[in-house]
Amino acid sequence: MTVQCTEPAVSEAAWFKSSYSTGNGGECVEVATVEGSVHVRDSKTLAGPVVRVSPAAWSGLVALAVAHDA
Repeated sequence: MTVQCTEPAVSEAAWFKSSYSTGNGGECVEVATVEGSVHVRDSKTLAGPVVRVSPAAWSGLVALAVAHDA
């Protein structure tokens, strides 16, 4: 099976690490906002899979996480 990606790769400069990432090897998430979408990846596996969601979906996820943390 061959998979082709028609989307341009996200520039490394576009990624930023979650403010909850401590650098101690725990859960580390990086996010990049590109052309109306939000890309999410594991900062420990940069070449690994990337999840792409709409800004509305990302906002909803963040709101749920904040509500759960409260």
